[in-house]
Amino acid sequence: MSAPTHLAYDYPLLSAFWTMLWFFLWIMWFILLFRIINDIFRDDRLSGWAKTGWLVFCVVLPFLGVFVYVIARGRNMGRREVSQARARQEEFDAYVRQTAAGGRPSSVDELARLSEIRAHGDITDEEFRRAKELVLTGHGPAEHADSTARTPTR
Repeated sequence: MSAPTHLAYDYPLLSAFWTMLWFFLWIMWFILLFRIINDIFRDDRLSGWAKTGWLVFCVVLPFLGVFVYVIARGRNMGRREVSQARARQEEFDAYVRQTAAGGRPSSVDELARLSEIRAHGDITDEEFRRAKELVLTGHGPAEHADSTARTPTR
């Protein structure tokens, strides 16, 4: 008499485990495939023909293509990703600096500009004093000039 042989997947808990394992590996495979395709397009050193060759290799023979790509070019994948992240961060920092500098000048900047104008002799000490009071009270010369331009003169 032979006893029936039970395999590991005959048990419901182990069957669920194997299903989850295969599903996880399937998702990881797609993540790896998409990262490799992204890396193929990101690499500026590859020519168009080389990119096409790698892409066809990874699409037509996906398992072999991905394994060969990881073996041949996997070492520099992380370096290319880090350099692209640094470039994006530098672009963002430059944009923030440019945007922040394009705003309204601070009162210190306006006072320094007024001092330079007075040092050149373009305004008198009395005009400098009045402009300085306007800057310190929060009504800079630009707002003062706008308000005087709107009021009609007699």
